[in-house]
Amino acid sequence: MGYVTLVEIFKHPITQKYLRRSGVHHAVNVTEIAYRLASERKENLELATKAALLHDMGHFEWYREGKWDYDEYRRHDIHAIKGAERAHKLLIRLGENRVKAKEIAIAILLHTDSYLPFSVKEFRTPLQQIIYEADELDELPKGGHHYLQMENVEAIERLTSIDQKIQEASDNLQSN
Repeated sequence: MGYVTLVEIFKHPITQKYLRRSGVHHAVNVTEIAYRLASERKENLELATKAALLHDMGHFEWYREGKWDYDEYRRHDIHAIKGAERAHKLLIRLGENRVKAKEIAIAILLHTDSYLPFSVKEFRTPLQQIIYEADELDELPKGGHHYLQMENVEAIERLTSIDQKIQEASDNLQSN
């Protein structure tokens, strides 16, 4: 098992399918925010950025009478559960380390607690808190952040930059 990059994850057809639903723009923005927060807090950059990129891959669209119904969607939302499962399966398929894949999936599962009848805020690990905060920082009213557009070319450029920064940080750690 080798290192799986953000770009490799992003280019996979399964990722492409689900990020089209939840928004490439939002996924990339949250990945950049998670990178910054993880860097500031000295947390694992690789796990934070992978969880951030995939955090909303469990989203689905909820229509009523042909119109998007955000409130109805929120009442029935389980995207964190579906996303954690999809992300774990995808990461294993790509050759990700199983321990890392599980930690990423759990961070995705706990990036929101909107589907639970209680809060998990006080139980989140630092990694899970980063994904929660990064998502919140990019949020727009009524789910508007999911509808901002970004071409794949731009997404790949921005993710390549993050991959390079993670590699540089890893190289610096190994040389010290």
